[in-house]
Amino acid sequence: MDIKKLIRKNILNLKPYSCARTEFKGEASVFLDANENPYENGYNRYPDPFQTEVKRKLSKVKGVYENQIFIGNGSDEAIDLLYRIFCDPRIDNVIAPTPTYGMYQVCAEINDVEYRQINLNRDFTLNSEAILNAIDNNTKIIFICSPNNPTGNLLDITEILNILNNFNGIVVIDEAYIDFAEQDSMLKSLSCYPNMVILQTFSKAWAQASVRVGMAFASTEIIAYFNKVKYPYNINILAQKHIMEILDNEADMIRQVALLKEERKNLENELKNIPGVLNIYPSDANFILIKTNDANKTYDELVKKGIVVRNRNSITLCQGCLRITVGTPDENIITINAIKEVL
Repeated sequence: MDIKKLIRKNILNLKPYSCARTEFKGEASVFLDANENPYENGYNRYPDPFQTEVKRKLSKVKGVYENQIFIGNGSDEAIDLLYRIFCDPRIDNVIAPTPTYGMYQVCAEINDVEYRQINLNRDFTLNSEAILNAIDNNTKIIFICSPNNPTGNLLDITEILNILNNFNGIVVIDEAYIDFAEQDSMLKSLSCYPNMVILQTFSKAWAQASVRVGMAFASTEIIAYFNKVKYPYNINILAQKHIMEILDNEADMIRQVALLKEERKNLENELKNIPGVLNIYPSDANFILIKTNDANKTYDELVKKGIVVRNRNSITLCQGCLRITVGTPDENIITINAIKEVL
């Protein structure tokens, strides 16, 4: 696949901003090239614009090459960059199943790109043929969130591969919740699909939501365009140092994920015994989607008790649904008892 044919012409011709930290590479004792305050305090210098040390360590954890990694200010930065790299405003379009993560549509609207929604099946499974039938000559990107948000389920890998094998544009697999699933990440297939971009995050399993660091994995060619378009110093030094420390504690992440998966199972079992819970949808994420007779009323009553869940009642195919994040054992017990009282 010739990725250049998918890139916006202005991006192909773009001369990226050249900062002081990209023009000089090597050892020196005096740095007078970036108009920094020279008095050292640990933060007076600009950070590495390409997060070299973070990528070096992350590549070992994820089993990919360093030049296949983009580090973003949350996954949302990568999503926005995909639009800016590939989609001409008011000309191109993207496709995504619905319901799914809302930022795909928000970024489309910000970038003035048509956003085409294809309903998931009633059981929230993916209909790849419906998506492929919606493609035209101006379709540049297809977004697939798996495990999906807000439904929680993994999407069928066969359906995903059908899209990857039959679409000559960019296919984005958002794996924000993959650590909570039994299925492996698609990272192992990265080299097989030059048009695939995989998104992951430190916000969920790694428990670093406030740090705002996300990851995109793709071919070296696509990653080069990410680096060409991104802001020069998109990840500050505090975040870079913190993520370096977190990556040294992968065992803690694995332990917490195991606990959350066990609590997810306990939460599902308790919810099954509540008559007012009409349906509990299968989850491969760190949350559960349930269906009630009146989601708005249930949500309001839970808020009165000091418990905040996510009301998804207004979302396509999610009428009557609430999304409940898996909490600590104590939080889950409190929530279950409150739901019993409300329903």
